[in-house]
Amino acid sequence: MDENRDETTTSGVDWDAEAAGFDDEPDHGLRDPDVRRAWAARLASWLPARPGDLLDLGCGTGSLPLLAAEQGHRVTGVDRSPAMVKLARTKLAGRDAVFLEGDAAAPPVGEQRFDAVLVRHVLWTLPDPGRALGRWRHLLRPGGRLVLVEGVWGAVTPVGIPADRLIALLTPLAGRVRVERLSDDPALWGREVTDERYAVVALPEL
Repeated sequence: MDENRDETTTSGVDWDAEAAGFDDEPDHGLRDPDVRRAWAARLASWLPARPGDLLDLGCGTGSLPLLAAEQGHRVTGVDRSPAMVKLARTKLAGRDAVFLEGDAAAPPVGEQRFDAVLVRHVLWTLPDPGRALGRWRHLLRPGGRLVLVEGVWGAVTPVGIPADRLIALLTPLAGRVRVERLSDDPALWGREVTDERYAVVALPEL
């Protein structure tokens, strides 16, 4: 869920060590009521209107899964970090939610299928994002959707995935693609931002 997060550990960040302070960022912990409301509204517009099964890959401490659960969805979260998974389980205790340790690029969900797959700030870190998208597409039920929150960060040495590249990767997979710019909404981040941040909602033709 973090713009510097690397599910393949190529960044060298110890996410187990970072887990305790992860929610201190406004858009991670969603502790500020305005930030929380902003993400809840966006999530409601991206996810299916009816409660369904949601897979959150790179779920971190479970802040977005909690919003989804509050909106009635049944949540499965996957994260490589055991510490993140532990915090997510605590955050959603008593909810209809399951959290698993595993790789976002190859989620350990077996034959289970979902109404939506949500991935925030993870795709750009993967060595083969096109292949990951193909796997995620096959985890969807008919009529399901991919919800991808990504961006490009840093002025000197930018990292991330531009929206046009992500759309190109989705072209062979998705029948309908909607792009939503997020940079212009400071409520989502708890501050003004100037870099590229966006969401893509893709409805593959299964």
